[in-house]
Amino acid sequence: MDEDKLLERITVTPRIFGGKPIIRGRRLAVEHVLGMLAAGDSPETILEGFPWLEAADIQACLIYARRLVGHERVEPLLLETGT
Repeated sequence: MDEDKLLERITVTPRIFGGKPIIRGRRLAVEHVLGMLAAGDSPETILEGFPWLEAADIQACLIYARRLVGHERVEPLLLETGT
């Protein structure tokens, strides 16, 4: 499945979690899935905890995060040393 098709699994519903990105209109935010992965949970463990969740949903969360971060720009902080 291509990335754009996977990203269709990520939805925004203003009345759920204040409009944060969620998975297929359900009450599971993308940030929660990313947090579980960051904490060391395996995709298999996450899928066991959410029986309705599919592996493609987790992949969609990762693609969403990569695209979001890909648009960020970090400026270096320049400090004057006085020398």
